[in-house]
Amino acid sequence: MTLLRRILIAVLVLVALGYGGVVGYMYFNQRALQYAATGPVIPLAETRLTAAKDIALPSGDGTINGWYQEPRSGMPVIIYYKGNSKSFSEEHERYETFVAEGYGFLAFDYRGFPASPGTISQDNILTDSLTAFDWAAEQGAPLLIWGRSLGSGPATFVGSQRDAQALLLETPFLSAVTVAGERYPYLPVTLVMQDQFPNNDWIRSVEEPVLVAHGTADTTIEVTNGERLYALAPNPDTVWIVPGAGHSDLWAAGIWDQAKPFFERALSR
Repeated sequence: MTLLRRILIAVLVLVALGYGGVVGYMYFNQRALQYAATGPVIPLAETRLTAAKDIALPSGDGTINGWYQEPRSGMPVIIYYKGNSKSFSEEHERYETFVAEGYGFLAFDYRGFPASPGTISQDNILTDSLTAFDWAAEQGAPLLIWGRSLGSGPATFVGSQRDAQALLLETPFLSAVTVAGERYPYLPVTLVMQDQFPNNDWIRSVEEPVLVAHGTADTTIEVTNGERLYALAPNPDTVWIVPGAGHSDLWAAGIWDQAKPFFERALSR
């Protein structure tokens, strides 16, 4: 029995050390796992956005860089909050569509992403997002907020802190820590995760009408995240769930055809 007890204790110690090592690795490398902030920045001149301009806005201890185009007279500006990978410039097709419909837009990289040097953190992302919104507000046009994936965090936060006409959330999470818990149910993510983006708290203070779009085949952020977040919105407008759509499929699936009437409804209120 003594030998068996020693073996059992040794096994438990090894398991505890291994588990502690995994938790330690996840803690110290969590932002590298949470964000994929690499990739080229596409020059504005290589897009069809011939009337847009490069902008550089002081934010926190650095600068955020992006593109801005004013809208056609009487039209609003879409402030676009990007996801967790690459540069905002990768999605120039979206901005080209906005502009073709008469909308203005503002899109940018948070600090630490390819176009904006600096350090990535939740605090910096939220500061940068407020900076972008406040600058756009100074330009005078009505503002619409669009947040995609990670961008649903700052978009919801800004919607809870500022007055816009509408909030569109594409493949949003209930909170970032919810997604981490779903992905790593064996880890104490609530205790160790630094950038938790609690959309489930922020959405309760959002007065703007809300559209949530998600796909049933999303393996990055499970569709129930969007459904549960929408259920918490004080002013829900539409939840658009696309059967079989994955995390990056909604533009091709026609989200713009959902966004336009939503924005028109919001602007007419």
